[in-house]
Amino acid sequence: MDFKTLDVKMEGKLGILTINRPEVRNAINLETVNEIYKALDFFQENEASVVIITGAGDKVFVSGADINDLKTRNKFDAFKGINNKLFDTIEKFYCPVIAAINGFSLGGGFEIALACDIRIASTRAKFGFPETSLGIIPGAGGTQRLPRLIGLSRAKEIVLTGRIFGAEEAKNVGIVAEVTEPEALLEKATEVAEKIMARAPLAVRFAKLNLNNSTQTPQDAGMLLEMISQAVLFESDDKLEGMTAFLEKRKADFKGR
Repeated sequence: MDFKTLDVKMEGKLGILTINRPEVRNAINLETVNEIYKALDFFQENEASVVIITGAGDKVFVSGADINDLKTRNKFDAFKGINNKLFDTIEKFYCPVIAAINGFSLGGGFEIALACDIRIASTRAKFGFPETSLGIIPGAGGTQRLPRLIGLSRAKEIVLTGRIFGAEEAKNVGIVAEVTEPEALLEKATEVAEKIMARAPLAVRFAKLNLNNSTQTPQDAGMLLEMISQAVLFESDDKLEGMTAFLEKRKADFKGR
């Protein structure tokens, strides 16, 4: 597939999506949004087990939404939820998505990272929500996902001040799982992806579904979904293969069904 704003490739069952707009610090405009949808469709058609999202270069992950694009949007565009819907799609994507954050992750860039399942950061990574200085708010999930991840009080301080902070602080408060040197970032993200890909694909998908649901529903409802998911998995080929392989002391050969 041809992309103007992205580099998209498959390495075995690993999908890698690189946002590549160096002239605007990898900012996301409407064209980029539409191409990310195309890339996700491509990964699903090719049965990717894990997807990594990163930014081109070693200084910027995603600097945010393209201000030239945002400046022309009106209240009707806000209600379309252009970026909101894309980030929801990433969050609910059928397989795990890892953000490999190689530099500035601001505004919409921070929001797309929050929509991913796991975040790995370079020591050069910087995070922040500068939206209030532009007369808007982090309106593509920032005010919702961040407090669920790190707590309301910390999230308020970050959003209301708009301050920029580094990778170590992001790890300390629970935003990122790992911090690594810039040259090892993609290698580390791939290492995490390979650990996931070694597991039963169907179980991974149900685990992600249940974990996402845990922040949205009461515990009793979550437990019910968990039981239903387990009932489906108990009848799966992967469950039989995984347990047989364990008992036979060999590596499991999962088929994802």
